[in-house]
Amino acid sequence: MVVIMEDNATEEEILQVMEKVRSLGYDVHRSDGAERTVIGAVGERRDVDRRNIELLNGVREVIPITKSYKLASREFKAEDTIIPCCNIDIGGKNVVMIAGPCAVESRDQISEIGEILHNMGVHVLRGGAFKPRTSPYSFQGLGEQGLKYLREVGDKFHMSVISEVLDVSQIEMMENYVDIFQVGARNMQNFWLLKKLGKTRKPVMLKRGMSATVEELLMAAEYIMANGNYNVILCERGIRTFENYTRNTLDLSAIPVIQKLSHLPIFVDPSHGTGRRDKVAPMARAAVAAGAQGLLIEVHNHPEDALSDGAQSLYPEQFEKLLVEIKTIASAVERVVV
Repeated sequence: MVVIMEDNATEEEILQVMEKVRSLGYDVHRSDGAERTVIGAVGERRDVDRRNIELLNGVREVIPITKSYKLASREFKAEDTIIPCCNIDIGGKNVVMIAGPCAVESRDQISEIGEILHNMGVHVLRGGAFKPRTSPYSFQGLGEQGLKYLREVGDKFHMSVISEVLDVSQIEMMENYVDIFQVGARNMQNFWLLKKLGKTRKPVMLKRGMSATVEELLMAAEYIMANGNYNVILCERGIRTFENYTRNTLDLSAIPVIQKLSHLPIFVDPSHGTGRRDKVAPMARAAVAAGAQGLLIEVHNHPEDALSDGAQSLYPEQFEKLLVEIKTIASAVERVVV
């Protein structure tokens, strides 16, 4: 359930309500909105008389949360979550561009791409250091050395960096290098990993599993939030269907669905969603038109020679053209590209 406090509730009244909720056996999660404070009571107890809370000073209303995902729901937080990340805000009316190669291949490669993207106005650089590949013989990434290169370029060009974490054992080491943790589709329901990421305070981009429903994606986000980290970014990257012309079927209908159900920002990855360079731009344009709050796009200076996913990576000049188009579409739907 959620406890909605009065607009003029004092800090003392808020703390008293939180203590009462804890005494009833619930975990307490506080959300301070622009107008009022909401206290989320999360737990399995169903025998509590809500009147015991409703009669406390400063309480306006107590509402049961009907969704299985409590903290990620609009019932817990009505307004959009805005996540500060270095020099940008993620969420709300912003459309954040995240771009870079699928994998960090060398210092020269990521430095060259980073400079190109920085000059285009991109604020977040992506690059995989640990690559979960279907074949054990494919390029698996440079590991920590790749993260060092990524951080070096991010610092040089004042860009935030995002990279995928595969295992609990990598979290502590990666915190030294990344501004945003990425959880890939294969790990969306790696609940132990999600719980541990909930103990960090850095933003986590959570990709939808290739066979996951929207509700399962939100429940995965709940694992992170229930452990204390509310800085969760959802990402639609395509689901597996019977269609095999594209790598996945990019479910853009998930954008308005998620925005109705949840306050968390929703991004789209058209590179993995289609797997084809010629399909990335159309789906990126459609994603922004549908309301996406960010795009995750693979850009490589020499995609024909890329060690990972070259066929779905844009050339820099293609990405530059797409940026112009995205800004026009964003303006039409009352958003701004950052």
